Amino acid sequence: MDATKTEAYVSAFWDEHIVPTITDYIRIPNKSPAFDPDWEANGYMEEVLQMSLDWLENHPIEGAEVHVGRKDGVTPLIVVDIPGSLPGCVLMYGHLDKQPEMTGWDPKSGPWEPRMEDGKLYGRGGADDGYALFASIAAIKALKEQGVAHARCVILVEFSEESGSPDLPGWVDHFGALIGTPDLVVCLDSGAGNYEQLWSTTSLRGMLGGTVRAEVLTEGVHSGDASGVVPGTFRVLRQLMDRLEDPQTGEVRLQELHVSIPESRRAQAKRVASEMGGAIAGKYPFLPGVSAVDNDPVQLILNRTWKPTVTLVGQRGVPDVADGGNVMRPQTELKLSFRLPPTLDPEVGKRVVTEALTTNPPYQAKITVDFQDAASGWNAPELAPWLAESLDTVSMTFFDRPALHMGEGGTIPFMGMLHEKFPHAQFVITGVLGPKSNAHGPNEFLHVPYAKKLTACIAHILERYTHRSG
Repeated sequence: MDATKTEAYVSAFWDEHIVPTITDYIRIPNKSPAFDPDWEANGYMEEVLQMSLDWLENHPIEGAEVHVGRKDGVTPLIVVDIPGSLPGCVLMYGHLDKQPEMTGWDPKSGPWEPRMEDGKLYGRGGADDGYALFASIAAIKALKEQGVAHARCVILVEFSEESGSPDLPGWVDHFGALIGTPDLVVCLDSGAGNYEQLWSTTSLRGMLGGTVRAEVLTEGVHSGDASGVVPGTFRVLRQLMDRLEDPQTGEVRLQELHVSIPESRRAQAKRVASEMGGAIAGKYPFLPGVSAVDNDPVQLILNRTWKPTVTLVGQRGVPDVADGGNVMRPQTELKLSFRLPPTLDPEVGKRVVTEALTTNPPYQAKITVDFQDAASGWNAPELAPWLAESLDTVSMTFFDRPALHMGEGGTIPFMGMLHEKFPHAQFVITGVLGPKSNAHGPNEFLHVPYAKKLTACIAHILERYTHRSG
């Protein structure tokens, strides 16, 4: 392929056909079912589905067939089957459901109010992961534009990833014969350490999501009368949280949640740290004077990719400051998000955490633990020589810098499932979620210039895949 032609074609296609569509997509509050229990009645998911199908119809690829999985009460699935003239099968993945709004958005825009500024398209879901379907089509069209033969490609787009992909396994089984046996998986739902080179994700942490509730009274009582006699539920939970993590360092104290980190992953972390240094922590919007949990960039990388963590993400039973009276509350409930090492079984994590929280609780308070989400992590197979060389080559071609490889702290349940189903497949897990792109948080943005170059990289990886060996 001619890289100059690829870059020109992809850039124009993005400007004319992708950016306007993603802008419209951002306006639709298509929250994942975990955050919108009435998703089916609200109709936003159907609106996004129809928008995507219309776009595919308006941007056809010769011979391609579009299949839609539908079932009452189950999120849909789009499968685009694109025939190829060369051996092999590539599976390309993305999702079109979104995280909830969050607070803290810039007054000039909002989660459902797209804004383009300095090449960044702000709004919920554009980068995570609304662009993936359209970028995948653009990459394949770039091959077609230059008359380059390619292998069969199957694009799979789901609508429940942000809820842990509960509906995806059933759809993969349903469409199993159609999907076939891919030997290369391309996923555009991951991160980038910067916007200056291609990034390959080598691992993903697993997760546990759930609540712990402490109860001590049948009803609230006067704090002046009862304090000193009745234990506060927040204090009970604070002691339980200390069982989970060191309050000074954040280190998870439950040794069963730790794993041995492979030396190859440590070596990759050292290489990334040597390239990025202080930028590892610098990507986050720290307040002036606030420091990261460690000064060693290698340790920071390993902390967010291979170490277990626990984060308080919500609470119930604690009134707003304006509404808080002098009352000892009968109960407090915390919502916790655990990130688990890539190779740890989440069921082991669930058992260990439950035992730690419920065994001999302070003051014999009533403790209830309820895990709603559990997802396995993923550790990529070693890159085949052709793929390792291809990633460096295409990164040098479009960025003039070699590719870098690093684990990510988030979870993509689909990857572990696919690896188990297709153990001999190679994986290219990458994405546009670079510094300050802030997926799941306020002011999420899609870095359009980087997305264009990433699309061009994928087109050339698909071309090089057809000449692979070893």
